[in-house]
This record gives sequence, structure tokens and C-alpha cells, in this order.
Amino acid sequence: MRIWPLNIKVQENTAPEKVDIENTNFKKVHVPQKGEPGSFWENRGDRYHCGVDLYAPENTEVVSIEGGIVTETGLMTSPEILPYWNPTYYVIIEQSGGLFCKYGELADFTVRKGDKIEAGNLIGHVGMVLNSEKIDGSCPLYIQNLKNKNPSMLHFEVWRSEPITVHKNYLGGNWFAEEMPENLIDPTGYLEQLDL
Repeated sequence: MRIWPLNIKVQENTAPEKVDIENTNFKKVHVPQKGEPGSFWENRGDRYHCGVDLYAPENTEVVSIEGGIVTETGLMTSPEILPYWNPTYYVIIEQSGGLFCKYGELADFTVRKGDKIEAGNLIGHVGMVLNSEKIDGSCPLYIQNLKNKNPSMLHFEVWRSEPITVHKNYLGGNWFAEEMPENLIDPTGYLEQLDL
């Protein structure tokens, strides 16, 4: 069983166990297509986008699409890295089929490395990456164009093997070189196949 990763109905005080699938509102949001903002391998001028952005209200519940093992959690963005970033986090899950899914730009996460999870387990909440108050003329043009638009989203990546999280060309879900990492997969089709 595969589940859409966003529960648009924000439920307060949800325990970090399985989300009640019968009483949720898994509303499938638009998966950005090639050339659209937030699409896979979108050319952002000085960088390429490593995943897709699924736009949803801040604090929307994020659940695991499939069962698997949490292989890593960590900090994805922070003002200590770039001043216009808010702190956000990521969770990487090795699915039973062998793919690695990275759920990024989370406000928080509710799982730990080594946790065995099932489809529908709560893993975190949608975060807000950009701090519009810190965006100025010294920022990359792509970032300047997002000032005061500041959408919240789930950044979602799929990898054939262990995802890159630390690399000279990787930062905040973007790749700063034209040649794509060989293990990175376009998640668009994978997400479009999910049923509600």
C-alpha cells in the first residue's frame, strides 16, 4: 500500500504514531511538471532542483508513502548556513522496494534513525524554508524573486541508493552543477501513481 504524503487537514496534538487514515484528508496536490516552479531538475539559474516541491500549508502532516526503515534525519536548512533560510529538517526512508525517499523542508520530525515504519506513519510537518525579512539584493536572483511569496512545501526526492546529503555541489535540495547525480531519480511519475 502507498499513501499520498500530505494530510492537508492539520490535526493538533497528533501522536507520533500512525495517522488515522480513515479520518484524514489526503488531498492530492499538484505535482509540478517540467518547466513549472518546484519541478524536478528545474533550472534555477545557479542551481538545479533535486526533487519536487509539493505546496501545502505550513504544519501540514507529512506521512510515509510506503513502509521502510528510517536511515537518516537531520538539518536541511538553517540561517547559520544561509541567512535567508529558516531551520528545516529532513527524513530519509529506505523503502521495502529499495528506493530511498527524502522528505525535506520539514518544520520538525517525529521519527528516529533505525525506526521501522509503515505507510501512513507520521514523520513530520511541512515547514517554511525562506525568511522573507532576510531576502535582499545580495541573494541569488531566484531567491529574490520569491521574497514575500514564501510558500510552504514538502520537498521530496527519490534516490536509487543512499541519498547525497553532504556534498560540495548539494545544498538545501539543490545541485550546483549541470551534471545530475547518477543515483537521483525524477520523483514525478512515482508521485503521480499514488492513489488516495
